[in-house]
Amino acid sequence: MLPVIAAAAMAVSTAFSPASASALDPPPDDKITVDVQTVNGSGCPRGSAAVAVAPDNTAFTVTYSEYLAQVGPGADPTEFRKNCQLNLLVHVPHGFTYAIAQADYRGFAHLARGANGLQQASYYIQGTSPTSRISHSFAGPYSNNWQTTDKKNVTELVFAPCGENRGLNVNTELRVGAGSSDSRSTSFMAMDSTDGGVNTKYHFAWKRCTS
Repeated sequence: MLPVIAAAAMAVSTAFSPASASALDPPPDDKITVDVQTVNGSGCPRGSAAVAVAPDNTAFTVTYSEYLAQVGPGADPTEFRKNCQLNLLVHVPHGFTYAIAQADYRGFAHLARGANGLQQASYYIQGTSPTSRISHSFAGPYSNNWQTTDKKNVTELVFAPCGENRGLNVNTELRVGAGSSDSRSTSFMAMDSTDGGVNTKYHFAWKRCTS
């Protein structure tokens, strides 16, 4: 398995030749679009995830409407864990390529005393090595909005190969555990929104392609 990953990484490095690993370019002026190719997972039933690109091409957001993990009276035993796997196709102007430099995750959590929650995520461009799954833990009592940020150093960025349309895979997960909380209490973590104000945001890093 390791030789395959190494070969994929080598293919990416030869397809894209940055002038400098630390020198990023401004976003392109032309319109960027992000299409949802496939959606899988208990946290994002079909039609419950939407994608929008920022007007300045610096980021795109994913908004969910049914992403909630919970435990407690009345909750199905499988609802303690929810996940979502998105395959997105980022259409960029000719002569540019991109990497994901930062991801911001937001939601709301209500955790009873003794309960716990977990949010974790990873993302990668097809044909490149997946990023490590980064986890963030929460402990009850907690009842408030939550936000986590995963950020990569410039030297760690993995850019999409120039001139190729490859999918961007985004994998997220929420878990809730009852722990030592009162068995009569309900605890949940949500990454969904009824007003569009709660979403995940992925920040682009841009480079001009060189031949």
